[in-house]
Order: sequence, then structure tokens, then C-alpha cells
Amino acid sequence: MSVLTWTAREAPPRRSRRLAELQRSHHAMWNYVTYRDALALTGMQAADFYPEGTTRLPDDWADLGWLTCFAGPPASAVAAMRDALVPEALDVYPPDLLEPLRDAAAGALGRRRDEGFEVVGTEGAQAGIALALMAVVDPGDEVIVGDPGYFHLPAAVIAAGGVPVPVPIDAASGFRLDPERVAAAVTPRTRALAVVDPVNPYGTVLPADAVAELTAMTEARGILLIHDVTHGLLRIDPAAPLHPAAGGSAVVTFSVSHCFGMAGARLGFLAGPPALVRACLQLKAALTRLNTNLVSQRGALAALRDQEYVGFAESVIRGNLAHLEATLAGLDGVRLAVAPQRGLACALDLTDSGTTAQELMVALFKRRVAVYPGDGLGDVAAASTVRLNLSTPDPRVMEHLRAVIGDALAEAASGRWREPVAELLTAKGTERAARLAERVRRRR
Repeated sequence: MSVLTWTAREAPPRRSRRLAELQRSHHAMWNYVTYRDALALTGMQAADFYPEGTTRLPDDWADLGWLTCFAGPPASAVAAMRDALVPEALDVYPPDLLEPLRDAAAGALGRRRDEGFEVVGTEGAQAGIALALMAVVDPGDEVIVGDPGYFHLPAAVIAAGGVPVPVPIDAASGFRLDPERVAAAVTPRTRALAVVDPVNPYGTVLPADAVAELTAMTEARGILLIHDVTHGLLRIDPAAPLHPAAGGSAVVTFSVSHCFGMAGARLGFLAGPPALVRACLQLKAALTRLNTNLVSQRGALAALRDQEYVGFAESVIRGNLAHLEATLAGLDGVRLAVAPQRGLACALDLTDSGTTAQELMVALFKRRVAVYPGDGLGDVAAASTVRLNLSTPDPRVMEHLRAVIGDALAEAASGRWREPVAELLTAKGTERAARLAERVRRRR
């Protein structure tokens, strides 16, 4: 049994309040319907699919759930890492970032390093987010997050001792974070606003005026703006520019994990005012040392310089989106929630399908298609949204989805998986999971 699925019989003998709060929430160890849950419900054994604890599904599956770019990693990055794998890369502690990589990361954000803007290295964007939160959040402080959004973000808030305050993202807000809704959520305890841009799972980006409004508001109120643009370096709609935040109270995070298919490299960037990002680096040194893997750094530098790869990945995503749209045209009750603009994913809206995201997920798993339902991303579209990864260059994947999705929808709408899914959720033991179980039973 995997450490991701076993449940401890008792709490640790001593635990901090932040750990206890995290374990009481649905965020501890990803308390939503996971791949392993879907495999178990369909009678398959996760150990048969993940030998030696790996996370890669067999080649005859269509894996549309994990958010890493399957068009990557860039060949240039792999070659650079091979060349860098020498004893001198391993026998000393490396810097957090090489200077050329610092420059390349700033350039990816459309900036230059100067007295007002610097870049430091982290273990993926998640570490950058966590360090920024630790720098400003004290126990009981509030952090505004979008719902839906990146599922590890509220967990990072809790781990920092804070309280996540969700702001709904929906059709009425254009599937983007609405600055007016954010302003209404601010209280005297608000210390940070974390913006995922483009939105996970919709792929919509904030226009320049919205970013400027959020930046001005946070600056005026002494709130840290954390702008996570990890998915933003890949364009689906060339007419939708990305606008990384710039200002005295803003930091920007991104990584090479998702857009460059390099999740295993665990290399990200935290950029912003030098005094603040240096303080975050001091926190990093206290927790895990400031160093970042030197072999991964060489690969990241090659990836950020590889415009040919970026163009190829974007063409793959656009082609798969067009294929999906043609598939959806032949189905009733399922549609794109909104046209994605950047990143590598999109969201299906199942509101009129007669089933829920969780039931469809299981029905698709039965047919060797892996997807994630919206319950990991928040409450707003938890039961009505399925997220799809559009980045695989293998045409068989989208063809396989087209061949089976109609039957999967029919099976899910029949109620075949309704009670098993509801029972699974109830067994997770949180109030949020119980509410979602009731939504599944009511099919909404």
C-alpha cells in the first residue's frame, strides 16, 4: 500500500497547531478523488500501475490529468543535464541559481534584474509560494486565494499558520479573479493575496488593468501579492498576453515543471523586490539550505532559452484543443467551460450532463483515460468540472478519448458509480468531503 493511500491509526505523539490544522483540513495528503481512488473503485490495483512507487501510467493509457507538459522535456534541456552530470556538479553545495539562469528567468517574465527586481531559486513554484507566505503570515492571518485554483496553495497557507479565504471564480467573473470580489474579502487580518494566473483549470488570464488594480490595492493596504504564472509561458491564444505583477508589494513565481515538462527537475523561481526575495532565501536556508540542484539548473537554463520547443508545445496544445472541440460538438450536455488562453489545460463543464465530475472520472478510468475532477481545485465547480491536459503530442491519446467519452458519459449518467463515489468521499472524514458526497448523490 502506498504512503499516499494509507491512513495512520493515530496522531503523532506531538504535533504543532499548524500540522493539526492541516490534517483536519481536506488538504492533507490530497483529500479529493485521486487516481488511486479511481483505480480502486474500478477494481484495479494501484501497485500494478505504479511499480516501485512510480507515478507514470502505462503507455496504453490516455493520461490527461497530471499537469506537466507531455511535449517536453526539451531535448536541449536533457542534453544540457547530461553534459552537466559530472563530479564537480555533485561534490559541492551549488548556489541557489547560476547568474545566467537568474537573467533568463527574469527575461521569461519580461523583466531585467535591477535594484528593484531580483530572482532566487526554489524547489518548484510551490516552494516559492510557501516561502513568500512564511515571510509575511503569522498564525491566524488571512490569505485570499481563488476558488477554483491551485490545490496546494491553501495547504501552503495552512502550513504557514494562516487561514485561506476563498474568492469564487465563475462565469459571472469571466472565469477570472475579480478585483472587486477580492477587495470585498479583505479584512484587517489579510496579509497576502495569492493569484494563480492563468487560472487552474480554466486557462484564462488576467488583463493588464485587473493586474494593475490588484497591484495598486495590495500596495495601498500593505498586502503581499503573490502572482503565480507557472502555466503562463505557453500561449494558446496569441492575442492574450501575460502580465506578471510589478510593484513594491508583489512577487512572481513560476517554474520549469509544467510548461517545460520538467516536474522531476524540481526547479522554480521567486522574483520581486530584492530585500523580500533575499529574506525568502534566508528562510529557505533555514529550512532546506539555499542550494538548488546544479544539474537541474543547467537543464532549466537550456529550456528557458529554447524557443523552438515553446513553439512546438504551443502547436501541440492548440491542435489537441481543436480536436477536443470537435469531439464535444458530437456530445450532449458537455462543453468547454471557457476557451483557455494560456497554459496546457482546459475545463469541461458537466452541469447539463446528468452526472458529476467524480462519476465521469471513474467511468473514464475504467476505459483507460485518466482525468482529474474539480474537487481538488476548490468548492465552486467541485462536482461539475473535469480538467484535461492538452499537451500530449501522441495523437492516439485524443483519439482514444473521443472513442470512449460517449460511453463513459452514459455509464456515469446511469448512476453506476454514484453511490461508490459518495461512499468513498464520506470515508475521507472531512466536512468538505461529506458535502461533496451529498452533491454527488444529488448530481450537482
